[in-house]
Amino acid sequence: MKKYLVEITETLQKQITVSANSREEAEQKIKERYKNEDIILNENDYVDTDFHIIKETRLMNHDER
Repeated sequence: MKKYLVEITETLQKQITVSANSREEAEQKIKERYKNEDIILNENDYVDTDFHIIKETRLMNHDER
């Protein structure tokens, strides 16, 4: 028998329109709003779940100890 460490990653995504003079400014404005918790993603923004095996370990049985 083996033991597995499994990583679960959920992806949330939201699209927001913002007025700005450049792409950099638009991104900065959204980052600031997100940092200030003016933008909060929740279960309605769910996109995907990914499962990934991080580590596999063989367990010793009673006879091998």
